[in-house]
Amino acid sequence: MDPDPITKATYIKVYLALLALLAATVAAVFINMGPFNILVTMVIAITKALLVMLFFMHVRYSPRLIWIYASLGVIWLTYLIGGTLTDVLTRI
Repeated sequence: MDPDPITKATYIKVYLALLALLAATVAAVFINMGPFNILVTMVIAITKALLVMLFFMHVRYSPRLIWIYASLGVIWLTYLIGGTLTDVLTRI
């Protein structure tokens, strides 16, 4: 088995980036941006999810088949959230 291509320094950089994004999420809650609050926080959340998936779940250095499975998971989650939002928004 190949050694882990992700070094300890990379893990620390990703961890610090996640902490900075956490602080950005908390700061975005206290800033009134009108309807853009949800958009900004969702972009930050997606960025954090991508960092976790790519580095901590080792998808970045995995074979392309793993990329396909990870992408299918994201597509399926988007489909489920979209269906739920469609149902909720039509009831209002």
